[in-house]
Amino acid sequence: MPNKGKILIVDDNEDILFTLRLLLRSTLDEVITTTEPDEIPRLYKEHQPDCVLLDMNFHRDKMDCEEGFYWLEQLLKIDPEAIIVMMTAFGDVENAVRAMKAGATNFVTKPWDNHKLVSTLFDCIKVGLSRHEAAELELQKKNAALAMAGTSLIGQSESMKQVCEQIKKVAPTEANVLILGENGTGKDVVAHMISQFSKCSEKPFISVDLATLPENLFESEVFGYEKGAFTDAHQSKEGRLEAASGGTLFLDEIGNLTPMMQSKLLTALDSHKVSRLGSTKIRSIDVRLICATNADLHEEVRHGRFRQDLLYRINTIEITLPPLRERGNDILLLADHFVNVFARKYDKEIKGISSEAQKKLLAYQWPGNVRELLHAVERAVLMCREKSIISKDFALEDDRHRRHTEVLNLDQLESKAIKRAIELSNGNLSEAADMLGITRYALYRKMK
Repeated sequence: MPNKGKILIVDDNEDILFTLRLLLRSTLDEVITTTEPDEIPRLYKEHQPDCVLLDMNFHRDKMDCEEGFYWLEQLLKIDPEAIIVMMTAFGDVENAVRAMKAGATNFVTKPWDNHKLVSTLFDCIKVGLSRHEAAELELQKKNAALAMAGTSLIGQSESMKQVCEQIKKVAPTEANVLILGENGTGKDVVAHMISQFSKCSEKPFISVDLATLPENLFESEVFGYEKGAFTDAHQSKEGRLEAASGGTLFLDEIGNLTPMMQSKLLTALDSHKVSRLGSTKIRSIDVRLICATNADLHEEVRHGRFRQDLLYRINTIEITLPPLRERGNDILLLADHFVNVFARKYDKEIKGISSEAQKKLLAYQWPGNVRELLHAVERAVLMCREKSIISKDFALEDDRHRRHTEVLNLDQLESKAIKRAIELSNGNLSEAADMLGITRYALYRKMK
């Protein structure tokens, strides 16, 4: 059976190691952990991991990250091609940039977002595997991404049916796709699905989270660099555009690009050529581009913050994902799916969600969309002490602040309730009447 990848994680916090073992063990062959950096040489030689996740500080009285730089250097002495991801506290990006210039492959910040962490680690592990093994890992990565961000596009609402129809039509083509939607709606899931059903599904799928990529690292990460191009450039490195050639490049949060970054990206896309930093050699690229953002790029163009010519380049097809609050009973379909997933994960016998709890889920606005629902269900499964999840198991965001601004006019409240019930029932008036606690005839009369 093909190898699914091995990772060595080094951190002095045992709680962090436990969490990462729990997160990764089901999708990797081996997760090796240690709190002792002195063990790094032995563990690396003994297990030959495909990737190392290395903390930058191992003692609370030392916060200058020099320990991390020391062990990064030692690992590269053992294996100059080692794939190393540095882990640092949020806000300490300068040291992370320094680490990448010194030979690290990528970095993550604490506290991390589970989905982005898994995606980053899978991208790095893939580099350390053979071509055959990488194909198997890519499948594992897609499965992990789908499970964490909403599985596939579960839903029967009209808006989601339209999204699925768009994916079916656009995936087999070579058209560039722009995916729009609020945070947590599953834009990365759609990107993976388009790639999975494309003609280049067996080719690389390379993702870049532009929200976490500092401007001074943009060129080196996207276009690559040659050995000696800058201080600490100890070895040559291909950029993400080059790595994705023949396959798909997914640029997440493209709305975060600065004007300089937009200009350089557009030049590369127009010419289908890149040149690594420190090199005069021109390399041809051929990528299928998928971009995603929660920003209104058309509005950004009107305000001069986003290049119109770049927008034309990336949005041959636009797919807009609806927020969860507008998807009606899809909320319950997703919740039931997540209950089954987490009940198996935590070995709990849970039959489903009580009707009272279902009403609570349908009434909530879900500002964090599918991602928030996933975390809410996971917590509810852990807290559940009955055969089914009840209302109090769901700890949803406090809505008291919004209550102070609500309209209290009875006619307006009734009108709002009727519209909301019809929306949640996807136009099924019998179901809407049941939600409102009135007869179908009474609903007809109130609608008139």
